[in-house]
Amino acid sequence: MKSLQKRHLIEIMLLRILLLTAFILLISGVITPVMTITKLVFMENSFSILSGLRDLFIQQQYMLFLLILILSIILPFIKILLLAWALQVKNNEGKLKKLIEMIHHYGRWAMLDVLVVALLLVAVKLGAIASVEIHLGLYFFAAAVLITMWVTHRTLKIVQ
Repeated sequence: MKSLQKRHLIEIMLLRILLLTAFILLISGVITPVMTITKLVFMENSFSILSGLRDLFIQQQYMLFLLILILSIILPFIKILLLAWALQVKNNEGKLKKLIEMIHHYGRWAMLDVLVVALLLVAVKLGAIASVEIHLGLYFFAAAVLITMWVTHRTLKIVQ
């Protein structure tokens, strides 16, 4: 029995470290350039998720701005914070289990799906006019999403 408790404590510590890693990767993914668009070989434009949001706001594309802001930035940070809080709670209450299940089921709709669809739209629309080169920011963002999904899955297993 003690061996099982010790394994759970080690796993919780590992999940906390992974969440911190996901948090750092998410910040890096939002700030670091995700792509460069080259138009007609002369003009090159690199942008990050944050600079893309700024451009959407400046261009008065408020609906798209809010959608990407909420689903690709705000919800992922909230998900990480809620998971960190869930891993700090000492007892497994019913509310905690429901919270983790909600994070698990609804959290996957945020983040990567929206970003990938947006990038795909840009690449398809600009395919004939420009070339699109993917950068490290996209990989940081994707890694943060995958780590968060895995931590959510393991946390759900622990509280069940």
